[in-house]
This record gives sequence, C-alpha cells and structure tokens, in this order.
Amino acid sequence: MSIFEAGMMVCFGVSWPVAAYKTYKAKCVQGKSIYFSLLILLGYICGILHKIFYSMDYVFILYILNTMFLLLDMFLWFKYRNNNPSDSIKLDKNFQKIPITKQQN
Repeated sequence: MSIFEAGMMVCFGVSWPVAAYKTYKAKCVQGKSIYFSLLILLGYICGILHKIFYSMDYVFILYILNTMFLLLDMFLWFKYRNNNPSDSIKLDKNFQKIPITKQQN
C-alpha cells in the first residue's frame, strides 16, 4: 500500500461528496462537464482493476467509495442537466433593490 495513493484517494474522497452536495443544493449543473466525470470514472475503474489483479490492499475500499460518490454526482448531473440556473434562484417578494451611490470623501 502506498501512503501517497491513499492520500490522493482521501483528498478525492472528500471532494466528491462536497461536489454532490453542492449540485443537490443548487439543482443546477451549469459549468460541470459529464465528460470530465466519465474520464475520472474510467480512471477509477482502471485503479479498481489494478487492485483486483495486481495489488489488493485497503486502498481498494477508497476506490470503491470514491466511485460511488462520483456516480452519485453523475446521477445528479443527469437529473438536473435541463435546469436553468435562473430557475433555481428565487428572490423574496419583499426584496428591494438598494441603490448604490458613490461616497464622497
């Protein structure tokens, strides 16, 4: 087991749940690329296959967890792909614009 590989997987492991949570809250995927996610998924699949065939260790669990969170983020991408960002932003009816004036010294 490589401590560096485990560290990389932990960093990614923190990133995917955060990304999925942000997508869920925003209900918008503008700026996200499904092709980028598919490329990362391919990388995880290669890492999983390497662990199965050549070097099984505890990092395998991190690959599986990260893959699951990535798949969740991809699921949310497909669910919200047609949402317009302006549809997810609702202003309060009592919202008033405050004019911004230049202050003089």
